[in-house]
This record gives sequence, structure tokens and C-alpha cells, in this order.
Amino acid sequence: MILVDDAGGEWPMIGHAPWHGCNLADFVMPFFLFIVGMAIPLALKRIPSKGKAVKKVVFRTLKLLFWGLLVQGGFSHAPDKLTYGVDMQMIRFCGILQRIAFAYLVVALAEIFLKDAQSNDIAAGYCSVFRLLGACILILYLAMLYGIYVPDWQFAVHDKESADYGRVFTVDCNVRGKLNPPCNAVGYIDREILGINHLYLKPAWRRAKACTENSPYEGPFKNDAPSWCHAPFEPEGILSSISAVLSTIIGVHFGHVLVHLKGHSERLKQWIMMGFALLILGIVLHFTHAIPLNKQLYTFSYVCVTSGAAALVFSAIYILVDIWGLKYMFVPLKWIGMNAMLVYVMAAEGIFAGFINGWYYEDPHNTLVGFSLELNRL
Repeated sequence: MILVDDAGGEWPMIGHAPWHGCNLADFVMPFFLFIVGMAIPLALKRIPSKGKAVKKVVFRTLKLLFWGLLVQGGFSHAPDKLTYGVDMQMIRFCGILQRIAFAYLVVALAEIFLKDAQSNDIAAGYCSVFRLLGACILILYLAMLYGIYVPDWQFAVHDKESADYGRVFTVDCNVRGKLNPPCNAVGYIDREILGINHLYLKPAWRRAKACTENSPYEGPFKNDAPSWCHAPFEPEGILSSISAVLSTIIGVHFGHVLVHLKGHSERLKQWIMMGFALLILGIVLHFTHAIPLNKQLYTFSYVCVTSGAAALVFSAIYILVDIWGLKYMFVPLKWIGMNAMLVYVMAAEGIFAGFINGWYYEDPHNTLVGFSLELNRL
């Protein structure tokens, strides 16, 4: 997350894909959700009281929401901008932590209340209740994504740094089932429920070829750029967050395997087989143009590819740490995991980036980042 946030602008190949596609940055959010799901069966392995367990889940959810709003609001001002306060008419309600909180709440409550219906027998499909939950979520998401009618819509540019500040644009749609930037159901639902003033002002689609000559880099818009290039869009919106719960449900399956299977080979067999199956399914859906990979819409193919990749990466780390005993090489990652919220806030505020790029030799341009950019240009 820190790498793609701070370096994604200079190296677009690791930054978020402008629309369809999947770059390194697009794996960050699903990996978060996958590991949250995997931790749920461990945290709720024993539930002496459902009431107390529910209270703990709700409290943790509220903490995540609080931190999410804090980062989106009070901490959203860059350190070099002498501004203070948050305009409640323009605050962005959604974000990474809010999505994690929502997925955690849904899946943790399901784990608590459906635990009695689960079987410990892997062969019998002990997580059939979660399969049913996942199927219901997927059907709901696809029905809304392809079934909701999207009318024409208007918006005014509220980004004060934009040359088009205050200008009103009209976007022509009148379609159903489209997955293009201006006329998808994901954006329509967010505009209707959250309000267009509460969406992300600088979505990744601004770097699309239709918008800028510098694509996939950021740059000024083309003179004939379509009106939607100027529009806000919420990459962590309502409908896409419903689909994102699937990543956490898949993580729960892997957590159940860890809890109920004791042998290394049995665990790895389950994890690696499912990881490759998900990865292949997602790739096939994308390249057959059935369902494209898209992080901002959180499409089913995107769920499969990113969850499959998370499964294989986790399996590799499990082999290195739990089987081969190479624990010392992962000590820094362990510290980051134990202080995740501190790391998140410091990264979001640019403190880490400022520290890394604050050391130079002879000239302020001779920094580690500057050196890396020169190598990239060569």
C-alpha cells in the first residue's frame, strides 16, 4: 500500500489501472480483505457468548469507521497546505477502512450466527453456509450491475484546483448493463445515495486514454475529452463494497482450513488448488471479455484473480515461515502487522515518504527517489 501510494504516480505500471485491467496497486485492497477474512475463524474459534462476540465485532467495526472518517476528513489535508477543517457538504464518506469495516462486520456476524450450522468435515463442505452467502451476494451484485437502468446525469466540478471549477457537464447514458466509466450502475447508485458531492474527486479513470494524452500518466485533459473525465467517482462505493465482501468470504474459507486441518500438506493442498482455480477462472473471464477485470467496479473476475493471488502468496509465506522456519526475514512485516493503524496513518499523511525522500547527498535532488527515477528514465 505504501509503495503504490507513493510511487504509483511516477510508475503507472504499479499504480491503479485507469479502468479495466489490474496493476500491482489493484491487489492491495483485496489482500486486506482476504487476510481479514482469514483472521475471523481464528479470532472467533471459541465463542462462549454470542452476545459478547457481537459486541466485540461491532466495537471493532466502529473503530475502523472512526479511523476511516478521520483519515478521509481531518487528516485529508496535506502537510504543506495551511488549511484546517472539513466541509461536511463535501466530505467523502467511503474509503479503504470503511470498506474493510463493512466486509468484516458482515462476515464476522455470519461466522458467529452460522457457526452451529457449519461442519468440521472438509469433504462434506463445512463452509457450505458461506458458499450460500457468497452465492447470494454474487447474484445480488450481478443483478444490480447488469440490471439497473442508468439515465443521463449532470455534475458541477467542485475541485478548486481544476481549471473547470464550477463548470456544469452533462453525461449521456440512457443504458442498462454497461461497464464503461460514465454509465455503470456502481457510479449511479453512489450518485443517488451518497450524493455526487461526497464522491472521490480524482478517480483513476482521469488517466484513461480517452481523457489525457499522457495516459497512463496524469496530465491535462484533451480538448475533446468526454465530459465524464471531469466527474468524481467513488472507487470504494456501495455496490462495489457488496461485491468486495466476496474477498473476505474466500479468506474465511482459508481460515477454516487452517483451523480444522492440522497437517501442512493437507492445508497447502486446499489453499493452492483453490488459489489456482480462482486465478484461472478470473483470467478466463477477463480475456474472453465475459467479465473484465476492474477494481473500481470490483467485478467477479477481479475477485477471482486477486483472491487467487492472495491465496498463492499466503501459501508461499506459510511454506517459508511455518514449514521452513525462516521467521527472521519477516520480522519487519510482523512489526508492521502489529502496528497496522499507525503505519496506515503515517503513510496516508506522507510521513514515511517525507522521511525516505528527506535524505540527500550534496544536492536536494540527489535522493533515493530521485536516483530511482533517473534509473527509470534510462
